[in-house]
Amino acid sequence: MGDIEAPENNRSRQSIIQSLLPSKEFITSRKGLLLLGEVVMSFISFVCFAASAAASFVTAPLIEFLAALFLLFAYSTKFNERFKGFYWPLMDFLRCVSASIIFFIISIISVSKYVDGASKAAGLFGFITTIFFALDFYFIFNELANFLKGGDSSAEPPNTQDDDSDSDSD
Repeated sequence: MGDIEAPENNRSRQSIIQSLLPSKEFITSRKGLLLLGEVVMSFISFVCFAASAAASFVTAPLIEFLAALFLLFAYSTKFNERFKGFYWPLMDFLRCVSASIIFFIISIISVSKYVDGASKAAGLFGFITTIFFALDFYFIFNELANFLKGGDSSAEPPNTQDDDSDSDSD
């Protein structure tokens, strides 16, 4: 009667929700796993810093959480392919380098200066988050270096000699 929804309306809601979620192919890729790790660890660091005496450092994990969440959404929905003016890997590289440096610094300060347990936990999770960002910028750097070299260095060079040919000349 009035409360029962039509099945078509329910399917359209499910398709809208599924379009907002990251694709399984991207999430299972190396980049997807790293971005997912960055999002989760940045959020955990944000919560720990918010609960600690080192609450003045809460802004950095929040900004990095939002940036990683945006890039996770952009890469998984191929939103980045619509904007050809930006070189997305370079922007992602700069984000990862700055995040790893900032997380490393605030983690050292949090662990060494503050004595409460939440600050120590925030520092520990900050160090783990630093590792995620450092791994990400390492992989992005390798991709950028291969791009700037003009090719893919992981591919083997083509064999110019036939396997059946005899290398001895008479």
